[in-house]
Amino acid sequence: MLILAPRFAPDRSSTGIDPKIVGLLCYLGVIVTGLLFLALEKRSTFVKFHAMQSIMLSLSLFVINIVLGFIPIIGWFLGVLLAPLSFVLWVALMLLALQGRWFKLPIIGDFAEQQAAKF
Repeated sequence: MLILAPRFAPDRSSTGIDPKIVGLLCYLGVIVTGLLFLALEKRSTFVKFHAMQSIMLSLSLFVINIVLGFIPIIGWFLGVLLAPLSFVLWVALMLLALQGRWFKLPIIGDFAEQQAAKF
């Protein structure tokens, strides 16, 4: 079940860029920009959340693709299905971040929210 947490406008970013734009950028460069903005951001929990969720999602998809690579026929078929679904999810997460929404993915979203509060 996907959770769309209602929140108010994102808090100000210490990067000087609109937090909605930074949230989008966290997903744009996959794990690289996620790590970059997680390291740079000092104030905005919105940006930290999206950076952490981007990192966790990227790592999860990477591990899933590696595991599927070891399964002969079914793994290849599932990998072919996973690629377009991952792309759609990637675009959707960028658009939701640009709208200022806190879109939490199952399991990953809860973990990202907890970790964003710690940083």
